[in-house]
Amino acid sequence: MIFESHAHYDDKAFDEDRDELLPKLGEKGIGTVINVSSDLPSVRRTLDLAEKYPFIYAAVGIHPSDTGELDEEKFIWLKEQCSGEKVLAVGEIGLDYYWDNVERDVQKKWFARQLALADEVKLPVIIHSRDAAKDTLDIMRGERAVERRGVIHCFSYTKESAREFLDMGYLIGVGGVVTFQNAKKLRECVEYLPMDAILLETDCPYLAPVPYRGKRNCSLYLPFVAEEIARIKGISVEDVEEITERNAKRLFRRREGRG
Repeated sequence: MIFESHAHYDDKAFDEDRDELLPKLGEKGIGTVINVSSDLPSVRRTLDLAEKYPFIYAAVGIHPSDTGELDEEKFIWLKEQCSGEKVLAVGEIGLDYYWDNVERDVQKKWFARQLALADEVKLPVIIHSRDAAKDTLDIMRGERAVERRGVIHCFSYTKESAREFLDMGYLIGVGGVVTFQNAKKLRECVEYLPMDAILLETDCPYLAPVPYRGKRNCSLYLPFVAEEIARIKGISVEDVEEITERNAKRLFRRREGRG
């Protein structure tokens, strides 16, 4: 079964057919989905989805582009949500200097606070980092994030940066971008990465793989990502699906398995 490590099924792009689409995932080989929140309202929606669907689990966190909404009272509420039985990660959190619509000092503050929160509640992290590799690494090291498991979602840096994250014990999320014609850098990273460091993800409804590029993405398109990884690595699609599922289960352990 395929493990979808990063989806946003609470997004409004799925409002018209969410309840029709989600039951189809299991029929098509998608065994588990981590639905990842981005702002405070999406935390609530994500928890509702996890409660409704047995195969959906939640990641609770505030995306860097939405950290401007945080304050101490809201952060306390966020921490409380981490105790949910189906909450398996803190995320997505991090830094985004591409859009840069929240002051960088604000992004850095709440990235560090959410890393510390993950350490406190003993959950892995899902990290968003765009055009901010050095600051991301510096904050992770400063917050001892090396001691907490996690994944660098939608990886977009060089293989040298990938090595730094791997040395900290982090996994790398690979999605539809790997199928894009202009994704040479990411394909080089995939070739370089050991298979036990890769997770499959969509980031749906965004970043649909070829041949659906530009359309709404969903977990049903993950086989196209697995096929491209298999081609790059010279292994079978079945091996890619099996290994990445094992990697994800190792990272997103059920609450009773946390150490």
